[in-house]
Amino acid sequence: MSTSANSENKSAKISGVDAEKTAETIKNIAKSIRDASTKMKETVRTLRESGAIEEITQAIYEASVAARDTATEINDAARDLKERGVFKDTAAAVEETTVAARETAEIIKDTAKQTAEAAPQTSETVKEAANKVKARKRS
Repeated sequence: MSTSANSENKSAKISGVDAEKTAETIKNIAKSIRDASTKMKETVRTLRESGAIEEITQAIYEASVAARDTATEINDAARDLKERGVFKDTAAAVEETTVAARETAEIIKDTAKQTAEAAPQTSETVKEAANKVKARKRS
């Protein structure tokens, strides 16, 4: 036999082995798919028969209704507050409070400054008065 004939025989044998492995792999995949499908059918049947699907469906429905009702209530309350001007009134009250707080801070600042300026005079006056009282007691 020639060298090229031997190569062709080896290629055919290798290709045959590869084809057999591929076919076997495909059969195994198909069996796995069938097994998984059977398990899935059994699981769905069990869930349906147990009432679990209906129960979770009902729970989801009730939760969605509650969420809808809550959103509606919040929307109605916000609309009512807006229509009554509560938001505007609150903003105005905050602004007025801010202005009053600034004015109060200025008054306190001025009072502290005046107190600091008057302190030396007040201290001197108190000393003089104390000395006069002491002098009267001695006399």
